[in-house]
Amino acid sequence: MGVTGPIRVVVAKPGLDGHDRGAKVIARALRDAGMEVIYTGLHQTPEQIVDTAIQEDADAIGLSILSGAHNTLFVRVLELLKERDAEDIKVFGGGIIPEDDIAPLKAKGVAEIFTPGATTTSIVDWVNTHVRQ
Repeated sequence: MGVTGPIRVVVAKPGLDGHDRGAKVIARALRDAGMEVIYTGLHQTPEQIVDTAIQEDADAIGLSILSGAHNTLFVRVLELLKERDAEDIKVFGGGIIPEDDIAPLKAKGVAEIFTPGATTTSIVDWVNTHVRQ
């Protein structure tokens, strides 16, 4: 039996980064595209994010990181999903992520990275195309 209903996405701001305007813009764009969005707020730990995604039966987690801690925080979220047998939840992210870090993050399991300048349309289209596939 296939999954029905709208795509469910947890949008999260892990770590100490206190700037969430971009995350809120993405959350609104996903919501306006018909998805159910759970925004966790600022200063979330990877454990809190994964707990929320599992409790909310999310299809994906969108992480926004501007602090430079993307290599640590993205990977920790992926590790926790694996430990909790929830690897079916896709992880994508955006923020200030150097080009040299994108391929290694994808190799570790991050499905997609959106850098500054990515349009909300391109992010919505990616989620619609790649989540639940």
